[in-house]
Amino acid sequence: MIKSIPLNKLVQSPRNVRRHSEPAADAELKASIAARGLLQNLIVRPAAKGRFEVEAGERRRQAMLALAQEKLLARDHEVTCLVLEDSAESAVETGLAENFHRLAMNPADEAQAFAALVTGGATVEDVARRFGLTIRFVEGRLRLATLAPVVFEALASGQITLDIAKAFGATSDQEIQTRVFEQVSSGYYAPNPDSVRRMVLSGTVRGSDPRARLIGRDAYVAAGGRIERELFDNDDSESWVDVALLESLAAAKMEEQAQALAAEQGLAWVKATLDPYASHDLVDGLIRLPAEPAPLSEAEVARLDELDASYDEHAAILEDEGSTEEAVAAAEAAIEAIERACQEIRARPPVIAPELKAESGMVLVLSRDGTPVLQPVFYGERQADPAEADSGIAVVSGEEGSEKRRTTLSKRLVDELAMQRRDVLALHVASDPGLALDLMVFMLADADTHDWRARPSTTLRAPVPAGPITGFEAKDAPASSALAELRSGLDESWRAGEDAMSRFDLFRALPDDSRAAWLGYVVARSLEASLNMSGERQLPFQDHLGSLIGIDVAQWWRPTAANYFDRVSKQVILDALTDVGGLELSSRFASVKKGDLAMSAERVFAGTYITEVEVREKALAWVPEVMRFACPAQEADEAEIDPAGAGQGGDDEHQSPRELAA
Repeated sequence: MIKSIPLNKLVQSPRNVRRHSEPAADAELKASIAARGLLQNLIVRPAAKGRFEVEAGERRRQAMLALAQEKLLARDHEVTCLVLEDSAESAVETGLAENFHRLAMNPADEAQAFAALVTGGATVEDVARRFGLTIRFVEGRLRLATLAPVVFEALASGQITLDIAKAFGATSDQEIQTRVFEQVSSGYYAPNPDSVRRMVLSGTVRGSDPRARLIGRDAYVAAGGRIERELFDNDDSESWVDVALLESLAAAKMEEQAQALAAEQGLAWVKATLDPYASHDLVDGLIRLPAEPAPLSEAEVARLDELDASYDEHAAILEDEGSTEEAVAAAEAAIEAIERACQEIRARPPVIAPELKAESGMVLVLSRDGTPVLQPVFYGERQADPAEADSGIAVVSGEEGSEKRRTTLSKRLVDELAMQRRDVLALHVASDPGLALDLMVFMLADADTHDWRARPSTTLRAPVPAGPITGFEAKDAPASSALAELRSGLDESWRAGEDAMSRFDLFRALPDDSRAAWLGYVVARSLEASLNMSGERQLPFQDHLGSLIGIDVAQWWRPTAANYFDRVSKQVILDALTDVGGLELSSRFASVKKGDLAMSAERVFAGTYITEVEVREKALAWVPEVMRFACPAQEADEAEIDPAGAGQGGDDEHQSPRELAA
């Protein structure tokens, strides 16, 4: 039965099947209801006290409640609802069907709909506001509506993706779009957005194009290239007409550079591309070889020490409230230069083992400014059998000295049989969890021994993260020491095996606790560096993991002058003292110089400074916010309980890492 029900009589149903939503989609729904009202009724069931539980349409109810809070709807606004009289189980099924059987609009349909609204007199801003979308999104859909008919129909039918359709839109010339579409449709390879975009724009090339900058104007003209230049064009905006000639010249120059670099670097090969990246096709069939940043030289280490000292000097000027504006500006410029110099020193090219380098290769890409750049990744090639490569067949022979006949198999048959044999093995591994676990741990642990030139037997990988700073070791930190102790206690007797087969057999022969220790270690060493802060160092999953374990960071890391207080501003130190002792404690040190303040803070937070018992306990439990493992909801709760910002307490149900290491 369809019935109008006041909004304030509708409540959420505990049986509602939708548990998650998206803020952006909710904003769009709210804008739509504000502009056009409710277009689809809610599905409800009678509840106690004259209320109705919403079985389907909870997002719409929430949107209307938000509009009511903004005084755009009355709190008793009449809402059209379908009232169910059946059971709770049937209501769940109805709600699931209402949410499940939905299909997002095709981008082509959206483009036509938006274009019809604009044709009818609406502005782009009007459309964006009515549907809760960004102006850029609406403009993008309107551009799709101007595509050549054949391209637009391909998008509508799903023949091409939205990204490829956008690539066709790089030019407004529908004739060019149609011609390129016919070319890629008849080709034997699947087009990608980059190739389509370059093809539709290849009528002419600007003088600022990377290929043009690589070759240079004089060389292009000398080779017979033509340039068209309008009245107000400059060297960057002029049009180079002979694109095929430019491509040929650029490819030849990049190949010449690649050969020179291969000889200079001692590499087996260098592949060149006119793209600013190494495409999948270019590195297909190659394997990435292990490489590490080159170690710092003594001179570089000394230079970093000098820069650190200079940084502290200029930071002191910024912290000094008596510094003049000129001194502050000069210090800020100096700090920016210091950070840039440190980054240049630490951004070192990777190095590879000498025995691998002679057989490895790299990729030379063309940067957007027209400079050839050697990507810092080493690749290895797997050598195919010459007979197989030439004839497309594989020869399977009997054992040496036996009278078994040689069997010739086609390459296709070999591949098909290999896949079927893999599935036979996979079925049995999947049916033996113990073997599967041993295999996983062994493959991750054996990565240190594995010959990277050999073809791997599985895709299991867990490389050790490089970390933001190469060579840094917190040797005085309890956690780092305990981790090193745990590593040294692992049973490595299995490494005596000469090959992977024998090493695996030896590994499986280890006691259960020894194999379990390897499991914990290989997983632990794969963790990336993170902090509880916004930015590139934030990894929410690690915060979640740490909060689940119940880690008490204060037991494993204490702030000292060397690892923290010397590296932050004076105000940050005073704020930390305020956290644990209030203004009474921080005011004692307000006039102390930065260097002395850092040492005093170290004593306070180590518990060796004479303070009240309560202050000492808070100081021993305090860690900076960025070092905590806590979810946002937990942080809010803890802020009410512990305003001093102490670290999280451990969970009694979990063993601490110190206990595990012991």
